[in-house]
Amino acid sequence: MRKIIASTYATLDGYIDNPHLWMMQYGTEEAQKYSFDLLMGSDAVLMGRVTYEGMAQAWPERGGDPFADKANSMAKYVVTSTLEKADWNNTTIIPGNDVVAAVTELKRQPGDDILIWGCGRLTDTLMEHGLLDEYRISVYPVIKGEGQRLFREGIEATLELTDTTVFGQGVVLTYRPLSAGGDEDGAAPAAG
Repeated sequence: MRKIIASTYATLDGYIDNPHLWMMQYGTEEAQKYSFDLLMGSDAVLMGRVTYEGMAQAWPERGGDPFADKANSMAKYVVTSTLEKADWNNTTIIPGNDVVAAVTELKRQPGDDILIWGCGRLTDTLMEHGLLDEYRISVYPVIKGEGQRLFREGIEATLELTDTTVFGQGVVLTYRPLSAGGDEDGAAPAAG
């Protein structure tokens, strides 16, 4: 069965929004190779709506390098309850209320790993349903003080550290979810 790997950038104090404003100065060759290898080991990208909208604005215009060419050509899935149309090449919409069944079926299909860019409601939902296999959190020496948190309030889980990769000023922490809990009322959040 294919693995689903969530890859995201985080500040030292646990914020993930607008990484282009604070992590680019740490983009060493080692870190870039790590991201490249992770993408090359995948044949699909799964995204929530917010991530998709940002990526779909930037990536289709890029090309001519192996990373951009792979990202633009591979299968992409966006989980959303609001988008009716996805224009980025090879993108399929997964309705937000169908995410668990659709992702379960994606995992069963033959192929390489499925990569998720970012963390949010989608990754929380997949973790709570036992569908998320790994978090790869690239932590950088930046303190933002506010923003979108790595994990939403009310999310509970037990994780196991399975790998640590150090790049000069940053580190990638790889965790495997062992168990997850819902919000206070026990309900899993909806994705999208």
